[in-house]
Amino acid sequence: MGVGATDSTHVVVIGAGIAGLAAAHQALGHGARVTVLESSGRVGGKLLPGEIAGVRVDLGAESMLARRPEAVALARETGLADRLQAPATTSAALWTRGALRPMPKGHVMGVPGSAAALSGVLSDEGLARVERDADLPRTEVGDDVAVGEYVAARLGREVVDRLVEPLLGGVYAGDAYRISMRAAVPQLFEAARTHDSLTEAVRDLQARTATAAAAPSGPVFMGIEGGVGSLPPAVAESVRARGGEVHTDTPVTGLRRDADGGWRITAGDRVLRADAVVVAVPARAAADLLRAEAPAAAAELAAVEYASMALVTLAYRRADAETLPEGSGFLVPPVDGHTIKASTFASRKWGWIAEDDPDVVVLRTSLGRYGETEILRRDDADLVAVSRADLRAATGLDAAPVATRVTRWDDGLPQYVVGHHARVARVREHLGKLPGLAVCGAAYDGVGIPACIAGARTAADRALGDPRGVEQVTAHPVPRAQGGTGE
Repeated sequence: MGVGATDSTHVVVIGAGIAGLAAAHQALGHGARVTVLESSGRVGGKLLPGEIAGVRVDLGAESMLARRPEAVALARETGLADRLQAPATTSAALWTRGALRPMPKGHVMGVPGSAAALSGVLSDEGLARVERDADLPRTEVGDDVAVGEYVAARLGREVVDRLVEPLLGGVYAGDAYRISMRAAVPQLFEAARTHDSLTEAVRDLQARTATAAAAPSGPVFMGIEGGVGSLPPAVAESVRARGGEVHTDTPVTGLRRDADGGWRITAGDRVLRADAVVVAVPARAAADLLRAEAPAAAAELAAVEYASMALVTLAYRRADAETLPEGSGFLVPPVDGHTIKASTFASRKWGWIAEDDPDVVVLRTSLGRYGETEILRRDDADLVAVSRADLRAATGLDAAPVATRVTRWDDGLPQYVVGHHARVARVREHLGKLPGLAVCGAAYDGVGIPACIAGARTAADRALGDPRGVEQVTAHPVPRAQGGTGE
């Protein structure tokens, strides 16, 4: 079966997060008949629109990388072009060493090109340690290495603990000393392989990036008026308008290969027959579905670890929030011992939130990193209380909020540990022996929205018999770039 599918070619997509919906959208573009099956009562996965104090907000991810085209393009294709909106401010801070300090410039995911870039964030001893990088012998990265391990060896632990850790934590809710540099910061990994000095590698990377983007075309990040949580429903509506079916409250309990090479999907008391299947659910759920037909791939996916987190959304009267500093929010290094890991000043960051009700100020805090289970066992009232305590210490905001919401994302973020790229390659190698089957989602090629969409499109092509792009996606995962807070 080639990629020139006909309306008799039936593709079933399991999972209606943004990856599953993007895969369905892609398959429809090939002329296939598409059915999407989602176990929960809504589409969207980690993209969740909501409201607080009458103001529309995101209760999950809140922005998307715009320098990569996939997410913005999909929004435009599904009728959201006039609602795309750049952040009103991108200036963020670090709450470290007892104060809110401006986010340093001139770094790649917290790794500086010079000690001067981190002045004010590091101690004098920490800055001196960065300077030693140029005199150290080369440190080999091998096939992969933990970001924290490599950066600490070159520049000292203070760089990792006070800048790399909070930035990576904002993306993965993970541990920098476990996260794969090859998978999470691939451009830095490639630069480190060809330079003796890490700071020199960063400077070279920055110079090449500046040359390639001498005339930047638009903002680095983009949001959507009403929240990026409005993207999945728009894609689902587009899928339906083009003849596809999207079913919620329809958990899939079985996936088996037919004797004629097709697929049989069991969903409750329904059995569907498909020519191709895209599995777009988290790794552990994918492992359960694949165990019967692809046990080796299932074993790899079952080993993928996840971090849980919670988002606390708070609404204040504007008159009560005058102590709030300028900027889009701040990140928090774990080494400083605070409970929250970030806060977003949502009303400052997104113009549409401020316009919904000028008399309301909306903030978000995020809590929970990999291995932190105690904080997430607390009830909602406790999470609100610790968030308020940390906000008071960081910003002086002492007023009582007029409304609060707690959103918990259990096992919300896959952990890209050392060797992740090799694990993903093995999964695809095993699945490559089963024509008409592909996987996609945040567990494979990047946790950001554009990366999930790119991986979904490749998965739809692969399931329909076109393997082009799989190698490129595997070799060049693109995680969410640094710069956001509260995610």
